[in-house]
Amino acid sequence: MPPIVYVLIIVVIAAIILSLCVRIVRQSTAIVVERIGKFHRVYGTGIVFLLPFFDRVAQKVSLKERVADFAPQPVITKDNVTMQIDTVVYFSITDPKLFAYGVERPLNAIENLTATTLRNIIGDLELDETLTSRDTINSKMRAILDEATDPWGIKVNRVELKNILPPRDIQDAMEKQMRAERERREAILRAEGEKKAAILTAEGSKESVILRAEAARQAAVAEAQGKAEALRVVFSAQADAVRMMNEANPSASYITLEGFKALEKLGDGQATKLIIPSEIQNVTGLIASLSEVLSSNKDNPATKQAPKK
Repeated sequence: MPPIVYVLIIVVIAAIILSLCVRIVRQSTAIVVERIGKFHRVYGTGIVFLLPFFDRVAQKVSLKERVADFAPQPVITKDNVTMQIDTVVYFSITDPKLFAYGVERPLNAIENLTATTLRNIIGDLELDETLTSRDTINSKMRAILDEATDPWGIKVNRVELKNILPPRDIQDAMEKQMRAERERREAILRAEGEKKAAILTAEGSKESVILRAEAARQAAVAEAQGKAEALRVVFSAQADAVRMMNEANPSASYITLEGFKALEKLGDGQATKLIIPSEIQNVTGLIASLSEVLSSNKDNPATKQAPKK
């Protein structure tokens, strides 16, 4: 065989050996390496050189957080109600060696452990507590699973109850109960609204009556004040007239003339009785005569002068 053939064979063998010896580990990934069937070490991200024919990669482990969505599990509550609950577990691998050698089929182990833990916790709760205590159940399950999976190199970050499905008859009873509760609340709210409306109406009527009474009082006060002011003005004008007349000091002729004018008014046919003083010039007598005539008219309203023929 020509020497070039031997060279090619050596190159191919060297390439195969080099491919077996060199590994590139990706980000967020680790490899577990065994040497002669025994655990050797865990390699992280980067270029890894292995010993040919003695070292081998036992397992490639992802260090990313994983999500395990498990199928619904039948559980029985403290008051003997069977329901279906499915869970979601968020976990990550913290120790690739323990994950590789700690337990066979780790995901299956986590699923079974989750189911048994869930049954234990739900068994101590009644139906209503189960439906309203999701956060408590999640916290308890996370603590229990995290402690149980430590020997496997697994860190349980979070556990969530995805669905809680009671039996159909229980769901119907719960819906009826919720409907009755809503109707009760509606009736209470309606009664409270009617009560408040009646109170507001009564208060409005009360305030309206009070305002009307206050308005009437103010109107009466204003009317009385107006009348008093009018009388005050009239009496003041009369007093001013008397004072001006006294200050003018009228003569006897003027007074006599005014007396005749008064007699003319008295003799206009309206009065039935006339008293004429003997001294017409006497103003005092004239005023007395006029007063008596007016008084007589007021005392005898039925007497009237007969019509002239």
